[in-house]
Amino acid sequence: MIVLLAFLVMLALFAINVPVAFAISAASFTYFFVAQDMSAVMVIQRMVGTAENLPLLAIPFFMMLGSVLNYTGITNRLLILSDALSGHMRGGLAQTNVVLGALIGGPSGAGLADAAMICRVLVPEMVRNGYGRPFAAALTAASALLGPILPPGIGLIIYGFVSDTSIGKLFVGGLGPGILLTLLLMVVVDILARRRGYKPTRERMASLGEIGKASFGAIWGLMLMVLILGGIRYGIFTPTEAGAVTCIYALIVGIAYRETTWKDVKVALAESARANGAIMLILMSSAGFAWVLTWEGVAANVTEMLMGVTTSPVVFLLIVNVLLVIVGMFIDGNAAIIVLTPLFMPTVHAMGIDPIHFGIMMIFNLSIGAITPPFGTTMHLTCKLTGVKLDQFLKEIVPFYGALYLTLLITTFYPPLSLVLANWVPM
Repeated sequence: MIVLLAFLVMLALFAINVPVAFAISAASFTYFFVAQDMSAVMVIQRMVGTAENLPLLAIPFFMMLGSVLNYTGITNRLLILSDALSGHMRGGLAQTNVVLGALIGGPSGAGLADAAMICRVLVPEMVRNGYGRPFAAALTAASALLGPILPPGIGLIIYGFVSDTSIGKLFVGGLGPGILLTLLLMVVVDILARRRGYKPTRERMASLGEIGKASFGAIWGLMLMVLILGGIRYGIFTPTEAGAVTCIYALIVGIAYRETTWKDVKVALAESARANGAIMLILMSSAGFAWVLTWEGVAANVTEMLMGVTTSPVVFLLIVNVLLVIVGMFIDGNAAIIVLTPLFMPTVHAMGIDPIHFGIMMIFNLSIGAITPPFGTTMHLTCKLTGVKLDQFLKEIVPFYGALYLTLLITTFYPPLSLVLANWVPM
């Protein structure tokens, strides 16, 4: 009963637009203030203890990497490569938007960072070339969803920490769904470009020489993914250490390109500090509320309830998908991962579902919530940066929902998509 009261407090605060971290913290403290036999110091200890966990140190490092990329020239070189690979297709700049989202999505690790980056470097160019601003905004938001899925997505790190699953395997497991989503988004762009008359940016496909030259210019950016996965695979460093190594690597590349100054480094540090402060507050508050749910035995009750409804993994995954779609519309995805993962994991293990497969599905589902009304964070950020009204955005995003949910269904009901590489490459 007390847990229900705390949950209602959290929902009420969400309804009046209180920031996620403060709403969840208030719900946790409500529980301890009502439960007379428990001290509120316990929830503070759980919140602080979460921030002190070493695996989560990967988050500020990869957040910093996302900021540093803006000042190293790597993004611009990846943009040139993206144009060489896709500029000859119908809707050339739109196709480039998707390819760029895939190339920078992995290293940045966060959908919000990707959306902000692409809004700045590509959306104005799309508008100048005759693309509708709402279309450019919707496509950018959809492309940004590649960030949380491809390695080293922040959600993958959080889920791996909470569920005690190999973060390295989760990184590799995200490649299959990420590549599939990239291809399906490009198909949707091709269909829309054919209907609306969006032209290629190149008269013909780039020659092997042009692609080679663009690849050579972007080689140090492309090597980021190889460095992360290769280093973890061969035991050179842990996922946490990978974040630090890639930050140093990106800074060295930026200085070598002569495009990074010490002033840029200071700005990147300030940006990553602000972003990390926001996400850590959410993680800490969510950890406190997750402990409340665990203490009250909610996980066991959820398992008992779900096992009473069905013993079929297929039906269970359907139920979870519907629930996560709804949750993702209202709650930050990272907060939802910390709160919901401990509730689902007993049932996941009881039904024999691979935790890597379940984690990829869960993160992908919650990421879709970031571009879904009413509170999708990436949706609101993209609309704000591009000056697009929400109703215009929603009209243009509908075709891309088709690609997103088709990829989600395939990821959910075809486990090899996320498990073949994860099981083939020992981590």
